[in-house]
Amino acid sequence: MSPCPDYSISLQALVDGELDAAHAVEVEAHLSGCAACARARDDALALRTALRSVGVRAEAPDRLRSRLDAAARAASEPVAMRPRTKQRRDRLFWGFGGAAATMAACAALAIVAVPTVQTAELERQIVASHVRSQLAGHLIDVAASDKHVVKPWFGGKVDFSPPVIDLADKGFPMVGGRLDYVDRRTVAAVVYRRGLHVINLFVWPDGWAHAPEEANPGDGYRMLHWARGGMTYWAVSDVNEADLRAFCRLLQSRAAA
Repeated sequence: MSPCPDYSISLQALVDGELDAAHAVEVEAHLSGCAACARARDDALALRTALRSVGVRAEAPDRLRSRLDAAARAASEPVAMRPRTKQRRDRLFWGFGGAAATMAACAALAIVAVPTVQTAELERQIVASHVRSQLAGHLIDVAASDKHVVKPWFGGKVDFSPPVIDLADKGFPMVGGRLDYVDRRTVAAVVYRRGLHVINLFVWPDGWAHAPEEANPGDGYRMLHWARGGMTYWAVSDVNEADLRAFCRLLQSRAAA
């Protein structure tokens, strides 16, 4: 038996801990009376457990970790405290490509600290939140096109002040805002429209400045990301690429004005 089509996305969101309390209660109530959806939930939980088991998750080899740890310790050690022979080796190291080797080591450390799979998971969460906001009838918590209404509404609900910019004069009217949950924290979502298309702009204090500037998660969705003024922004929509880029350029331009 297949799960109910209306609950397929919500089931995965429930398993991933991405539903707010109200929607989680709604889905759990459905599961109590639907054997097919309950089985789909159990299968998803079993798959998650299997993927996290030893031998499945990819890990850096011990030899690579040791080399990176040694490179980091050497880079942080004051030159004056190193043995004289080591200082001579260091001079040769820098004279014959040491700078490039150190840069490579730093890049490797950055990759270990922020694995690609972590960024991919964040992108998946954002797309899921975008889709869920339209399926579950929870697109906006405050319906307003006036930034002087939407911006104060976020006050006291999140621990930061998200920029709220109306672009109605450029064909991207703001329709409101809501609270959402991404990357294990409550974030602000400012909602815009372009014709019949919805654009969700997710905003929270900067913690993902290193993420790629754009992503193509598939299924017709596009994402653009940037960080500015202590905030990180993720715009996601099924609008065409040119319109999404224009939307982001307008936001950045007016935010800087």
